[in-house]
Amino acid sequence: MLTDAQLAALAFVRARGGGRYDTDAAITINFHPDRTAGDRTVIEGLLADGRFRSQFETGISNGGLTAYPGGDRDRWEERMFGGAYQRPGVMAIDRPKYGALNVFHHPDGAAPRFGSAYLRLRPAVLERATYTFGDSYRDPAEFGTIDAFSAVLHGLERHWGASALTGPRSPLPGRALDDYVEAQVHGPVDLATDVSALVLDTAFRDTACASVAVAVTARYGVPVEWRDGFRIAPADVPEEFRGPEVPPLAVHLCSFYERDLVDAELIGRAARAVVATPGEWARWGTPAETLTLLKYLWHVLVQHGH
Repeated sequence: MLTDAQLAALAFVRARGGGRYDTDAAITINFHPDRTAGDRTVIEGLLADGRFRSQFETGISNGGLTAYPGGDRDRWEERMFGGAYQRPGVMAIDRPKYGALNVFHHPDGAAPRFGSAYLRLRPAVLERATYTFGDSYRDPAEFGTIDAFSAVLHGLERHWGASALTGPRSPLPGRALDDYVEAQVHGPVDLATDVSALVLDTAFRDTACASVAVAVTARYGVPVEWRDGFRIAPADVPEEFRGPEVPPLAVHLCSFYERDLVDAELIGRAARAVVATPGEWARWGTPAETLTLLKYLWHVLVQHGH
């Protein structure tokens, strides 16, 4: 059951008009399963809560941290949804959850920029989501719902060409950092009813994340799928892509943890260490600055990893 605010947000976007988009694509919500939120990791939070929570609830993000009243995310949502979520009585739990529409069925999800793991949502969720071509923080012009999708489809065709949308699916990763159809899911994302699979990077096999994933399956009936993730040698990390500090950080991680390659698990291990023992990472800046560098290293891994 959607709240009045959620229904109003959908109606505001739907009123822009356009035809229905018939698709077998699914919304995916990419995230880093091993990042900490309070005293637990994100995947532990999924197990405990049984639902995916928005940045307004968790206070963490793999993008910008502006989800609070008067913050940038709040203002973007006010423009996108006609002030539906700024009404009196609207709570953090009511806010939309952000994912992306996996138009090309890429195995790394629609928006790996935000994490190596993802939840694949059930087809019914398509009906209560709104969509933008590109990240909503860019204030894009193309908005829609699945039954009023023409503007978003125009953006897709302009960027990739109409033939790309009707061609064969590629088994290759999409490596999307910026070019995706963002999906704003209105209403809950419950593991038991709204999620068809939890997809994890093989870098997390035989880790605590894998054990928690087994428990998620047992408790909520969500199957776990494994996909080959990205790997990169420190020597292959380019200076020009995310800045000159990123290659030496990759070298440091592999040396410190006695590894040959950087992968999602290694970056996550370092991110937790920065929070737990910030003094050991002071050479890279403040904890916030170091976490930003680790985020940039993840972007490098998505774009240039093998």
